[in-house]
Amino acid sequence: MIHTDGACKGNPGPGGWGVLLSSDGGEKELFGGEALTTNNRMELMAVIEAIGALKRPCQVTLYLDSEYVRKGITEWIVGWKARGWRTAAKQPVKNADLWLRLDALLAVGEHRIDWRWVRGHSGDPGNERADQLANRGVDSTRAR
Repeated sequence: MIHTDGACKGNPGPGGWGVLLSSDGGEKELFGGEALTTNNRMELMAVIEAIGALKRPCQVTLYLDSEYVRKGITEWIVGWKARGWRTAAKQPVKNADLWLRLDALLAVGEHRIDWRWVRGHSGDPGNERADQLANRGVDSTRAR
């Protein structure tokens, strides 16, 4: 089970991402950030870092509060790729560099992922912890 979240103080502004990985009673926390970024980029980075941390093919339930990421990876990406990374309106896909990274990770990882949206800041324990980690990412970026 994975919970991910992104945070940004200003949009754009300093941002952070957080990941809570849980398996067989064990947990691992990951976080990081960037000095000038957007919330959507941090939401994507959280998922990229989470999947990149998997050491073997896994069956994963991934919880995230970003419909942008969930719909992007489960619905929109097929059309973006077919149109050469352009939207239906023929505009360049925003954050294409990160979408390409995520797509490549999923292509080689052989993971089976059940993408589950949860409402942010609604008391879901995993989402709340991922949010705290994302804010630690912001704080670590500001401290640099």
